Amino acid sequence: MARPRQFDEERVLLAVRDQFWDAGYAATSLEDLLRVTGLGKGSLYAAFGDKRRLFLRALRSYTDVSHGYLREMLDSTPRALDALRTFVMAPVSDAGAARRGCLMANSTCELATADPDVLTEARRTYEATTALVAECVVRAQDEGDVPPDADPIETARALLAAQQGLVFMGRTGMEIGTLTATARSLVDQLLPGATTS
Repeated sequence: MARPRQFDEERVLLAVRDQFWDAGYAATSLEDLLRVTGLGKGSLYAAFGDKRRLFLRALRSYTDVSHGYLREMLDSTPRALDALRTFVMAPVSDAGAARRGCLMANSTCELATADPDVLTEARRTYEATTALVAECVVRAQDEGDVPPDADPIETARALLAAQQGLVFMGRTGMEIGTLTATARSLVDQLLPGATTS
């Protein structure tokens, strides 16, 4: 009979996620993973598989949690236009977050051309994000803040492209004031009428 696991799987996944997020996939060694999880090699591999499978699991967990937060933010903001503005402005919420970037965006840049599973996960993530944002665009149309003839999916893709561009620019070390000004300019152009204070 198999012994029950003696560790918190969610805590381990969070530690692994942060390691990959900070260092990237290639620069993360097995020793790094053992150090941040506090597990032995046998326990780690028995529970999660090899480094690649562990990475993919951490990446999927990250995107699922992120989509939960995004849905909550979009649905709970009183005016949809302000929720869309918050979505675009998210990468400039603080300098540390801007430098760290987004685990999915970072992983896509590092691995999507070489790893079909990462590419599939990236496409799944960005399609799901687009769908959530498009729902909010429809609400903004119903509230009279987005033109009724705007295509919700195309508008959502434009907002996502703007947001991910800010993520990329933040990773380059762009000064947070400059990055924030760029974000406000994007909001003003893509969402006329949104408050960018």
